[in-house]
Amino acid sequence: MAGIADKFDKAYETKPVEELAAAPVAALQGISDAKAELLTQALGIKTVADLGTNKYFLWAQAVAKLAE
Repeated sequence: MAGIADKFDKAYETKPVEELAAAPVAALQGISDAKAELLTQALGIKTVADLGTNKYFLWAQAVAKLAE
């Protein structure tokens, strides 16, 4: 998990990866509760796992990789 834990707020840094996946999006550093709420309203994203498996984000990531 090296390099992943420090991407989360302090309260989550020592949590196992399963708990990180189930954590609210606002647990990620730099994402406020207000921004997380916008993701929930617009795309139904409530957890880190939801964010990481969202088809739109995956599509955008694939296009960015192909463009490199």
